[in-house]
Amino acid sequence: MKKRSLVSINDYTKEEQLRILDLAEEFEQQPTQKILQDYVVATLFFEPSTRTRLSFESAVSRLGGKIVGFSEASSSSVSKGESLKDTILTVSNYSDLIVMRHPKEGSARFASEVATVPIINAGDGANQHPTQCLLDLYSIRKTQGKLDDLDIVFVGDLKYGRTVHSDVMALVNFNVRFHFVSPPELKLPSSVKKYIKDKNLEYYQYTDLNEAIPKGDIIYMTRIQRERFSDPIEYEKVKNAYILKNNMLKHSKENVKVLHPLPRVNEISLDVDDNPKAYYFQQALNGVYVRQALVASILGVK
Repeated sequence: MKKRSLVSINDYTKEEQLRILDLAEEFEQQPTQKILQDYVVATLFFEPSTRTRLSFESAVSRLGGKIVGFSEASSSSVSKGESLKDTILTVSNYSDLIVMRHPKEGSARFASEVATVPIINAGDGANQHPTQCLLDLYSIRKTQGKLDDLDIVFVGDLKYGRTVHSDVMALVNFNVRFHFVSPPELKLPSSVKKYIKDKNLEYYQYTDLNEAIPKGDIIYMTRIQRERFSDPIEYEKVKNAYILKNNMLKHSKENVKVLHPLPRVNEISLDVDDNPKAYYFQQALNGVYVRQALVASILGVK
């Protein structure tokens, strides 16, 4: 994986994904290691982010690396009209690796084609979010002890949810059963379903969350993303479609864990936070270890 970009989760094989998870376990045991002292990582966030940006920066800092970059497009020369190509070529001169989030689908692939250093896609529009996918795989394996033969329930914005798209594309390699809960307007795109069909795996679609909850080993909640809707009226129609409340978990499996890529708005009630089945804040912490593993692998120090 040395010097290889990660734009789509499919850029890495199943075996390479598992190698990242195994290495993340090592970093969880020893998160502070000064192995990146000679490296500079650029974080270019053209779109707002808290967990992804800070977990990358925490990961690099704990490994002794240096960080440069910006947290919003308005603080960069993009606000002066600079093209993405020029930004990427310039920042390539200043860094050994670029982590980029951008609102346009395909922007990360374009950046990887023009950059002279590896690119990690930290989210490109409604397309993909491969590093969130890796930490989700890590969280699932950590809580369930395996990735095979599980029932995964995805809830909410399955149309624009880039995390869900990446997760499905990775999980088809582990013989899982998919349960998709969404309003009709936010169903999983056919292009993503094709990955499931090509592997001859089972998937089920619901509009009623209560119907799917008892089936899941993992319940993966997602936010209805206001920023993906061009029509505010359409957003208002679906924004409160699913709200997971503590009493709804009474009939769930004993081993079930509730995940969420965060930020949460109101799709998980606060009363779920104290339930031992809630795992979303630990999931966010797992992102540091996984991103340490990924950066260390790409830079060739592990």
